[in-house]
Amino acid sequence: MDFFISPAFAAGEAASPGLMDFAFPIVLLVLFYFMLIRPQSKRAKEHRAMQSALAKGDEVVTDGGLMGKIVNIGDNAITVQLAENLEVKVRRESINSVLPKGTLKKL
Repeated sequence: MDFFISPAFAAGEAASPGLMDFAFPIVLLVLFYFMLIRPQSKRAKEHRAMQSALAKGDEVVTDGGLMGKIVNIGDNAITVQLAENLEVKVRRESINSVLPKGTLKKL
């Protein structure tokens, strides 16, 4: 039980916190950084790079699952052709991924 509750000391003895008292929280913070924060920031950086590299003619998937071909690119909006006579404007941030060329014809 000494792990959860530190033992009581006599009044004459002063309990000084040692390095081991701070080791667990430090290890926990380092673990959170390498397992949660770093991979998430890496994914976000790759997603921003993909969004900035979008070009006319790319086949994309939106966050809603719609697949189409980019017809026009604006500053914040992208026009995606979903079918022969159906074009939809979506926000640039809602593009989830870029498909390999020719994927839409195979479906």
